[in-house]
Amino acid sequence: MRKNILTFLIFSFIGANYINSQEEILISKCYESIKSPFIVSGQPFKAFITEDEVAEFHTTFFAGSTYRIVACSPQEQNIIFSVYDKERNLLFTNETVDNAPFWDFKVEGSLECIVEAKLDKEKSTSGIALLLVGFKSNKQIN
Repeated sequence: MRKNILTFLIFSFIGANYINSQEEILISKCYESIKSPFIVSGQPFKAFITEDEVAEFHTTFFAGSTYRIVACSPQEQNIIFSVYDKERNLLFTNETVDNAPFWDFKVEGSLECIVEAKLDKEKSTSGIALLLVGFKSNKQIN
């Protein structure tokens, strides 16, 4: 019995470290897509999704800035992300551009948005979706 518990604990520890290592690699890969002049605007949005699940993230984009949304997963261009305003009007989806891993856009007026992420079912049935939002200020500082 002690041997079984010890074996379980060892494999649990190794599995957790492997998952954390995979996540760190994925976060690093995602950060590579937000380089100067963009600045990451906060914590990454992440979710483990399967089949038809949709991860939903809420954020606010502020007037006068250019933003970049980056979507990453272990498999290239596997995440379909869509940006909606708070009334659920579609503003952008990368599905129309071959699941491009990022989108740059400028906001004229501040805007509360919903960002949804789901898997491209033709490429995989489960995985981690990681989204980063970066910005660059378009305002002149005197």
